[in-house]
Amino acid sequence: MGRLFGTDGIRGVANEEPLTTELAFRLGRQLVATLLEHHGVAKVRLVVGRDTRLSGPMLEGALVSGALSAGADVFAVSVLPTPGIAFLTRSLEAHGGVVLSASHNAFQDNGIKIFSSEGAKFPDTWEDEIEARLGGPDVAPKPTGASVGRLVQYDRAEAEYIAHARQTFPFDLGNVTLALDCAHGATSRVAPRLFRALGAKVVVLAAKPDGLNINRLSGALHPERLAARVRVAGANLGLAFDGDGDRLIAVDETGEIRDGDYALAICGRHLAASGRLKIGTVVTTVMANLGLDKALAEAGIRTVKTQVGDRYVLEEMVKTGANLGGEQSGHLLFLDHTPTGDGIVSALQLLAVMRETGQPLSALASCMTKFPQVLVNVRVREKPPLESIPGLAHCQATRESELGAAGRILLRYSGTENLARVMVEGEDRNRIESIASELSTIIKKAVGA
Repeated sequence: MGRLFGTDGIRGVANEEPLTTELAFRLGRQLVATLLEHHGVAKVRLVVGRDTRLSGPMLEGALVSGALSAGADVFAVSVLPTPGIAFLTRSLEAHGGVVLSASHNAFQDNGIKIFSSEGAKFPDTWEDEIEARLGGPDVAPKPTGASVGRLVQYDRAEAEYIAHARQTFPFDLGNVTLALDCAHGATSRVAPRLFRALGAKVVVLAAKPDGLNINRLSGALHPERLAARVRVAGANLGLAFDGDGDRLIAVDETGEIRDGDYALAICGRHLAASGRLKIGTVVTTVMANLGLDKALAEAGIRTVKTQVGDRYVLEEMVKTGANLGGEQSGHLLFLDHTPTGDGIVSALQLLAVMRETGQPLSALASCMTKFPQVLVNVRVREKPPLESIPGLAHCQATRESELGAAGRILLRYSGTENLARVMVEGEDRNRIESIASELSTIIKKAVGA
């Protein structure tokens, strides 16, 4: 068996290898065995939830059955944003949490993401242990009688998550019009309910999930329709979430799309000015725009870069004591409020800056000027080391020399999809588009699907 866990849990096409009900059942059992050993308890408590994909109940049922058969008590919360499940894992004092979701992927994909008892990403070493258990004999407990696990349908989950999010925002939203794009995903109920409770007038898009339409031309990956609606509705702000609710892409009142880099620049500078930015540092990834580095540096803020993936941002933040970090893609981490990326909480923190300053998002966003950036995704049939692709390294080195300090090139494989990502950044858009096309062609000829 190849490695199951990627940068964000196990992911694949639902009901195809490896993401089958058989795997989900076995994973439920081995997760319980791992938690029993590490926590030293007689009974494991798990929180399990999902997004709106058609395959969610199928995989959830199998995983829950496995966990129950190993003696765990399972709190089933049904459809809830991923950060809501992380929150409930902590608040219910569970030993672990599980989310059935493939985040921003199309509906046919699904995934299994595990949280620790603290509501953070499951440790890599524990994932390795589960994989080892899956490859060996099943030694997980097989209790009988009254020792079999108990299933609890936890109906208060949505209300408790909304209450948690509200307490991070000490303002009301009277006289504010918000446009929300819920990507037909896990925020479809909770986001409109929360923002209306805060007093906002809410215009809702993509909040009618049917199991097949999650992320379809909507949400954080496709905020263009939201931008158009903001203009038409005269909204003060647009908020686009992804399918499982851990990302945020904002749209300002003029209809301009403001990604995670803008949010980090705005919130980082505001927290620093008010003495609330811990260690004077914002943690982000190598994908962050050079404009973010400049905007933060002008305010005396240090930037620390990690590899792509919010789990790596979180690891660096925990290690250094930083309280703000995130990704251009909209995974934002406000560790004073939540231990994981949370699109709704991130939206509230952006709104808090607007409330505290009295400025619209367009004015706040003027603190950062983005360098032109081109990102090309090349679908690949395999993922050999990029440095082994003939001519690729030489071409990259030559073009990097041409760009100099005013640009950069980043080549990497996606951790969740069969894609090679080519990112080129620089001052001349036409030139960087040409370079991105050149590099993409080399990759496509070598390993393109």
